Amino acid sequence: MAATEIARQMGEGCRTLPLSGHVGFDSLPDQLVNKSINHGFCFNILCVGETGLGKSTLLDTLFNTKFEAEQTSHSQPGVQLKSSTYDLTESNVRLKMTIVSSAGFGDQINKEDSYKPIVDFIDSQFEAYLQEELKIKRVLHNYHDSRIHACLYFIAPTGHSLKSLDLVTMKKLDSKVNIIPIIAKSDAISKSELTKFKIKITSELVSNGVQIYQFPTDDETVAEINGTMNAHLPFAVVGSTDEAKIGNKMMKVRQYPWGTVQVENETHCDFVKLREMLIRVNMEDLREQTHTRHYELYRRCKLEEMGFKDNDPDNKPFSLQETYEAKRNEFLGELQKKEEEMRQMFVQRVKEKEAEKLHEKFDRLKKLHQDEKKKLEDKKKSLEDEVNEFKKRKTATELLQSQAQQAGGSQTLKREKERKN
Repeated sequence: MAATEIARQMGEGCRTLPLSGHVGFDSLPDQLVNKSINHGFCFNILCVGETGLGKSTLLDTLFNTKFEAEQTSHSQPGVQLKSSTYDLTESNVRLKMTIVSSAGFGDQINKEDSYKPIVDFIDSQFEAYLQEELKIKRVLHNYHDSRIHACLYFIAPTGHSLKSLDLVTMKKLDSKVNIIPIIAKSDAISKSELTKFKIKITSELVSNGVQIYQFPTDDETVAEINGTMNAHLPFAVVGSTDEAKIGNKMMKVRQYPWGTVQVENETHCDFVKLREMLIRVNMEDLREQTHTRHYELYRRCKLEEMGFKDNDPDNKPFSLQETYEAKRNEFLGELQKKEEEMRQMFVQRVKEKEAEKLHEKFDRLKKLHQDEKKKLEDKKKSLEDEVNEFKKRKTATELLQSQAQQAGGSQTLKREKERKN
């Protein structure tokens, strides 16, 4: 009988019983809290935005510390993801914090593929967690979860509209990570322009089908504040670690010749709202959404690619063993096919090599034959020249002999005539 069927039957047969005295399992929440505190927590933030929008400064301001961030220039050849992990402690709660920055984002002339390194990085963290889950001996209780829980997307304070790069990148990321849009350095535009800019951004995100993270309203304890804060998205923030005395209190500020911007003053910017929503109210929901929504989607797609399903064509529980055997046979078939293709390719290459060697041998023999033929022709010509020279000499000799004979005959006749006289 399948496990789901057994669980269903157990649920149907469950009875409610009263207790006649205190048992003690009401301490389970306290046990869970103590266990979580002892184990510690982790939270991973991805900062995406153009160079110079104050990403590092804002994170320093959010966590009241100084993270070790390297200054990046606008001359990066491509987008590079840089990850840094820190151990933070507040009261007796330990937090392992990982900050991932996208150095060089939006600095290239061709920005078409700027989102790909970011998507690949997020997928690689999902893949690492999935591989740990699929191990025979898993250590998930001690595994450092590097999956991205929140993406702070920094928008330049242009006051007009979103750049096409921002829309494309957020569209590629919305199914993989919780996106919280932020208008960076919001003190660069006026309050009226900022209100219009927020409306314009929200309208463009909706019209382009970009799904940003919505603070949950299903929990009654935070439903009211989250519902209110959802209406303030995207947050217009200002970051600064500089402090100045305002009245009788030291406050984080940005000082200008014309005045002072108070970072934690809600009439000046939305920094307090961002800190409240990101850290103090919804940090655990961001972690849960990452696991139950984004990671599960990645895991499901990966397992479906591998051939795993919940039910077979007959709507029966899918057998892992049958799936393994089917994929194994499919793999062996593909392997045999590739081996045959490689064998045929090897035979073809051998034939080509042999033909190439035969061709080289033929060319060599042909050249040798031509050289021998040339030598023989040269020798033949030399012999012909010698024969011709011999014939000329023979003719000349015969001519001389003939002349000599004629001269001898005429002298003999002359002597005979002289003797007769």
